Amino acid sequence: MATLTTRVLDQYHGIAVEGMVVSLEAHGDDEPIMTLHTNARGELEETLLQDGSGGHYRLIYHVRDYFLSRGVECPLLDRIPVEFTLSRGASETIVLLVSPWGYSVHRDSRSCHDNRVSGRR
Repeated sequence: MATLTTRVLDQYHGIAVEGMVVSLEAHGDDEPIMTLHTNARGELEETLLQDGSGGHYRLIYHVRDYFLSRGVECPLLDRIPVEFTLSRGASETIVLLVSPWGYSVHRDSRSCHDNRVSGRR
């Protein structure tokens, strides 16, 4: 069973992003599997995939709308698509660091684990 969540941090204001729309799509589909809003911690109240078997997906972050709602012009970015492959049984958190002029995406280090190292199976 694969699980997926995300966290968004606003580098311009130095805060967690509250109220950003985040959509999840299966690769090749135009309709979202689900669409949620980030909470005060920049996280989602629900897991994006709870019973996923893995596969190729796309997260879409609605960046422009977020910054405009905070009174900040965002002339460069609108929506940020992040495409990735989720392995069967993986449990991942994708973190987006964003400003009105750029962004960085990484895998949350807390979700990086190797069963061979920890001895768990």
